[in-house]
Amino acid sequence: MEELKHECGVAMIRLLKPLEYYEKKYGTWMYGLNKLYLLMEKQHNRGQEGAGLACVKLQANPGEEYMFRERALGTSAITEIFEAVHSHYTSLAETQLHNAEYAEQVLPFAGEIYMGHLRYSTTGKSGISYIHPFLRRNNWRAKNLSLCGNFNLTNVDEIFEKITAKGQHPRKYADTYIMLEEVGHRLDREVERLYAKCENEGLEGMDITYAIEDQIDLANVLKKTTPGWDGGYVICGITGSGESFSIRDPWGIRPAFWYADDEVVVLASERPVIQTAFNLSSDSIKELLPGQALFVNKKGNIRTEQINSPKKNNACSFERIYFSRGSDKDIYQERKQLGENLVKPLLDAIRNDIDHTVFSFIPNTAEVAFYGMLEGFEMYLNQLKKKYLTTLKNGVSEQELEHILSMRIRFEKAVIKDIKLRTFIAEGNTRNDLAAHVYDITYGSVEPYSDNLVVIDDSIVRGTTLKQSIIGILDRLHPKKIIIVSSSPQVRYPDYYGIDMSRMKEFIAFRAAIALLKERDMKQLITDVYQKCIAQRNLSKTEMVNHVKEIYAPFTANEISGKIAELLTPPDTKAEVQIVYQTLEGLHSSCPGHPGDWYFSGNYPTPGGMKLVNEAFINYVEQEF
Repeated sequence: MEELKHECGVAMIRLLKPLEYYEKKYGTWMYGLNKLYLLMEKQHNRGQEGAGLACVKLQANPGEEYMFRERALGTSAITEIFEAVHSHYTSLAETQLHNAEYAEQVLPFAGEIYMGHLRYSTTGKSGISYIHPFLRRNNWRAKNLSLCGNFNLTNVDEIFEKITAKGQHPRKYADTYIMLEEVGHRLDREVERLYAKCENEGLEGMDITYAIEDQIDLANVLKKTTPGWDGGYVICGITGSGESFSIRDPWGIRPAFWYADDEVVVLASERPVIQTAFNLSSDSIKELLPGQALFVNKKGNIRTEQINSPKKNNACSFERIYFSRGSDKDIYQERKQLGENLVKPLLDAIRNDIDHTVFSFIPNTAEVAFYGMLEGFEMYLNQLKKKYLTTLKNGVSEQELEHILSMRIRFEKAVIKDIKLRTFIAEGNTRNDLAAHVYDITYGSVEPYSDNLVVIDDSIVRGTTLKQSIIGILDRLHPKKIIIVSSSPQVRYPDYYGIDMSRMKEFIAFRAAIALLKERDMKQLITDVYQKCIAQRNLSKTEMVNHVKEIYAPFTANEISGKIAELLTPPDTKAEVQIVYQTLEGLHSSCPGHPGDWYFSGNYPTPGGMKLVNEAFINYVEQEF
């Protein structure tokens, strides 16, 4: 109901043939550039604050530019960066435009390696200087480095201290800048190692340059830098000499998929975007494994290598619930299963009164879970019909048969997402009034004062839109009861691995738990947990535990859900309001390959996450009490 700002998206393309090959086969040497555009546009949901791309030419003479970059801010950034690239070609004659040799020699962005990025800020920092890809320049082609990533590190402070202790001076205190300097430093050392080796072998001049570029191994660079990174990440990089890599965190938190044939190597944050852009079956696309890196060297040789030992699988479950495209065949089935798992608690909520219940969903990400929920209710209804038929001993009368056959699940598109209104008016009451009209309803879809209305969404995190818009507007339909159901469990804890949810007081589940503690005269627990978190500051991160769990421990999930409903229901609401959440067990049964659930359970996969959740609670108490 309220869109989360979330992790970024990456896309990489390495052409394995000369540009003339693509001009001849596909009618354009821009084959790679066009495919990058598709990959990025299909992942537009992963970045609405900015976008950028980088390109490397493999065939460039000294004195000619070989590394290019374009970046832009805003929701239309993808369009802007590709328009900027194509602006270099608008004045070309048709013969020049289709001359691959001319393009490779003269035109910018006519290269063999492309890397794209879509940005969502997870740090609150904005501006063009924070838009990926980042670029580190050097007169040695092999030392030029461009990086982008889908990530958030929890130990930026430690890495900063480490690299500054070596004498480096990052331009900004931001994770990407710091990573760029750390990887760049190791890249410099790798090139210098090879330089000394080649010089000892008697090579001189450009022969040394070519020998370095033939022998450089980015695995050496990543093995020296990445073991100290605590967080979830997929980091992509290209060098000016034509090396490229992508590496995934050892916990498998952030996703990456890749495909290779004799024409191209491609990597992206989501599998279906590769399928769509290249017309492939899902089976032909591989997942980059936790701790693994994909390398393509200057000659186009492809290999994967285990850079960091894989840790316990903590692949992000929110990817499956919300962030990734539902067109992925596995994600589609998982989201349907999430909906189906909610049938039993919903039957309890409506007191088994299917005849007087209308089912609907919040557009658009909850739609697949809605289908699964309907299928689950249809199965339940079929069992109910079967039971009726088997209990009738003297045959079925026409009236009874008519009643049984008329039993159905009633579903309507009761909620419609209107154009997202820009809340440019700063004054509070007017701003809230605008926000209340983001959604609209279908009048006549519910029998007033008689029907229950069940509306499913993928997550209820902050609850702002529920309180300001959804519940009030649904109440205009005059249902007997409104049940808001979340296909994900209660979001109780901040995320530190790429999703923008970091402050404790933002979570309606946390606010509900605090409210219950106050109501039941248990406020002392807040102070006790605060003191425990303070005491842990002197411990090593690996020794820390998540004491914030104790805030929720006195209450059942249903008690917290009940308080959430109370906090979010506007005072003038006529209908009874209930909120139903997915259980952790239901989540794990639906998404068995993605057990990462720290935002629901508080079980952080890395020591850095444990440290930061305690700091978040300390900050909350010191600001609010």
